[in-house]
Amino acid sequence: MHFPFWLQQILIWSYMIPAGWMMAFAVNLYILIFFSLRRRRKMQVEARQIRRDFRRRYNEDDLPAVTTQIPVYNEYNVIDRCMRACAAMDYPQDRHTLQVLDDSNDETRALIDRCAEELRGQGHKVEVIRRDNRVGYKAGALEEGMQVSSDEFIAIFDADFVPPADFLKRTVEVMMLREDVGLVQARWGHLNEDENLLTRTQGIGIDGHFTIEQTARAWNDLVMNFNGTAGMWRRQAILDAGGWEHDTLTEDLDLSYRVQLREWKPYFLMDLVVPAEIPGDINAFKSQQFRWAKGSIETAKKLLPRVMASDLPLFTKLQSSLHMTHYLVHPIMLWLAIMSLPVLKFTWYAYYRFEITLGLIMLILATLAPTVMYAVSQIGLHGRPWRKLMMLPLLSVLGVGIAISNSQAVWEALRGRKSAFVRTPKAGDAKSSDKKLNYHFKMPRLVIFELLLGIYCCITVIEYAQDDRMWVVPFLLMYTLGFTSVGLLSAIHHWKAHRMG
Repeated sequence: MHFPFWLQQILIWSYMIPAGWMMAFAVNLYILIFFSLRRRRKMQVEARQIRRDFRRRYNEDDLPAVTTQIPVYNEYNVIDRCMRACAAMDYPQDRHTLQVLDDSNDETRALIDRCAEELRGQGHKVEVIRRDNRVGYKAGALEEGMQVSSDEFIAIFDADFVPPADFLKRTVEVMMLREDVGLVQARWGHLNEDENLLTRTQGIGIDGHFTIEQTARAWNDLVMNFNGTAGMWRRQAILDAGGWEHDTLTEDLDLSYRVQLREWKPYFLMDLVVPAEIPGDINAFKSQQFRWAKGSIETAKKLLPRVMASDLPLFTKLQSSLHMTHYLVHPIMLWLAIMSLPVLKFTWYAYYRFEITLGLIMLILATLAPTVMYAVSQIGLHGRPWRKLMMLPLLSVLGVGIAISNSQAVWEALRGRKSAFVRTPKAGDAKSSDKKLNYHFKMPRLVIFELLLGIYCCITVIEYAQDDRMWVVPFLLMYTLGFTSVGLLSAIHHWKAHRMG
């Protein structure tokens, strides 16, 4: 059965155009890989030179006052560990203030008070700041803390991060020697990467973002984003940009762009690693990705017109556009997964052989691009980590599987629908406290759609195999595995969380 010619044209181009759009994002990943590798050695030498220059020009008595902020909302399992690690950073106690911005409404409050009192007894300056409401969520809490502190430099850590002892000195060194730097970002490490397959897979994805995307942007005068934590800000840069704003779910990306539009520079310290906890529950991971996807598109709607009207170079504007809108790949993937079967069944393949083949080639190349990026990042970090490289197909499956959830996030952002900032719960470790609180999510409403789409993609695989187009089958099989596995895992993790709770 074939549609009339004009409907076939619509069908073909409704497949070709999104495939081309996916290809554009993929080509950009290859560009970022090149940009990262070409400057890596030079920037590593520069980072060592900054350390030497600082030691020649300054000593410990010259170190400025610094405030470390920890925004908290119901983080009972991890906050004690984070507070102690922040207090233990190698920095003069009389010039370091630890601010715990506590919006919690559970037992976390009492734990914070106990830990703060103990740290004060050890000579640390610890402030616990609480608000009457959660207006602005994390951004509102950070703004509240800035009003209390007058320090020029502000470090920020989410509650599940464990900063190394030299974090403050390493970041302050850059700030003091580079007066045009408004933001210093460290690389994320992983506390629980070996917990399960999900955390191992996420660890590879996070490594790819920091070792390729962040380095490419920071080292080539492109706009780099603050990752919300494990970074140091210059107070004046925040004020020049208008301060923290909470009209998007990614206040970090929002402020990053506004600061750099005011001509402050970002700096990325590749070798400064701050370990953190990776979500071990698929529903927590999907919630985190939902927030990042929705917030990125909200920020794009808010700031892309400003970026395009700025004096930034044209190439930088293009990169910024792709950066802020990269979560569009998920609704595109979803659309292409749905359209693959109609293209097969309702078009005349002999007539559209070139267009269909080209579209599928673009789609396959686009799918391979993230895998290449993650492989390059792992080789750069670990040499030849064959065990991790063998897990790259799982990362592709996971990326496909969250396409429905992230597509909903993008759609809500485009419609202007606002939602609360839902923090990602973490489990902590046995040393953090004597007991654990079980934070969990409601059963995701999209699970049934993920499973149904997995079945639909399985039917598509069978149809393509029967039509003797086997070279497309592995790609379509990845869609089948992605939607099915994420849907099943979401239901299983939800059941386990409620059984434990």
